[in-house]
Amino acid sequence: MNDSAPSASPRPVSAVSYGVGLCGVAGLALWVVAARQFGALAGMLGFAGLPERADGPYAALLGVLACGLPMVGWSLFVDKVHRRASTGIDWSLRRPLAEVLDISIVKIAGYWATWALIAAIYALGRFWWTTQYANYPFSMALFETALIPLIILSVPYIVWLDRYLIDARDGAWHFGAWIAGREGWDKAMIHHHLRAWAVKGFFLAFMLSIVPGGFQQVVNYDVADVARNPVWIANALITTMFLVDVQLATVGYLLTMKPLDSHIRTANPYLAGWLAALICYPPFTLMNTGGPLDYHVATSDWAMWFAGQPALLAIWGALLVILTGVYAFATVAFGLRFSNLTHRGILTHGPYAWTRHPAYVSKNAYWWLATLPFIVTSGSAVDAVRNTALLGITSAVYYWRARTEEKHLLADPVYREYYDWAEDHAAWPRLLRKLSGGRIGKRGKMGDGEVVAAE
Repeated sequence: MNDSAPSASPRPVSAVSYGVGLCGVAGLALWVVAARQFGALAGMLGFAGLPERADGPYAALLGVLACGLPMVGWSLFVDKVHRRASTGIDWSLRRPLAEVLDISIVKIAGYWATWALIAAIYALGRFWWTTQYANYPFSMALFETALIPLIILSVPYIVWLDRYLIDARDGAWHFGAWIAGREGWDKAMIHHHLRAWAVKGFFLAFMLSIVPGGFQQVVNYDVADVARNPVWIANALITTMFLVDVQLATVGYLLTMKPLDSHIRTANPYLAGWLAALICYPPFTLMNTGGPLDYHVATSDWAMWFAGQPALLAIWGALLVILTGVYAFATVAFGLRFSNLTHRGILTHGPYAWTRHPAYVSKNAYWWLATLPFIVTSGSAVDAVRNTALLGITSAVYYWRARTEEKHLLADPVYREYYDWAEDHAAWPRLLRKLSGGRIGKRGKMGDGEVVAAE
């Protein structure tokens, strides 16, 4: 194919609209402004003596609510996602309660058993109750508080939804049927159910634990002080965009619901996919300080190396801000559907129109520019070479993650269509082909889910 004149095939429609994520960002921004002026606003409403700023962990949780509610509203009232065939719901069914009650009881048993299993894993793992990497005790306290309401509310919700589901016997039902000794359960459905909840149980605990930190920083910024230094401006913008990423991603893990069309279609069934993802997150992180892939030994940050060079500091800071912006934009594009290791609808808009993996590309580029691993404070060539090699391996891990994710998603014909479109039209693969004279960035078209041309 001629890269200078790619075919005019249309980009596949994205499962999420721009409006969903933008509503979330707007809601979060309003709450951050309100939290920064919390004492003054409370005083205007007649509540004196409250803190000047709402910067605690529960205020951070309200940020999750502030970005989640507008996204739900846009999804339901503008995009009308609840009427999509992909939800598996037919709102005209309205089955009698007696017709679905037996199914619902078995399904409730399946869900309660799943939550009991997750709770047992939390209880047995000391890691979940330490602060080695993040504020996990906060996550566990939230789960303890939410458990009883979740159990109670699950009953009317499941019974209500089963009246409209085209096939109410989902993975939870199959798991419940297996536990109850019922006939008709399917092992593959049980495995899908357990994988989906493993994703949610593992990553939601992590996300909730890191929500308070960034929120507290952003709410307490002294804007006048930050504005005095271009490095501080860059770091403040970077922290703010990481806040957007964390808040919206947390909403994604919370709202895996069929009426929002944000349910998990499939969780990655490949062991390699799980290994590639889990080694990037605690307690399995290989890249953290002291880990096997720790590339930070004797390094400093970009601001120190370019100190005294205001033009270079401004340029480098701007590059890092742009890369973080792309990373945050990739999360915003998911709307309600962000989560690792899952298929929840195919995204083709925003940064996904530039490359199939915008978050991984921007994140790794950021690490290289921010860390500069080949420059070390020790003056040791061994440290420089080792750091560079280890960051190179870290980037290779993310390439591995991308390939395992694609192996999972290629089971969906929509993703295969998007893959083919991106090969011809997305900016990143076209740039790679141009810079390499066609040797890099071209994998060929996807037929039945397998690559049909060599890389």
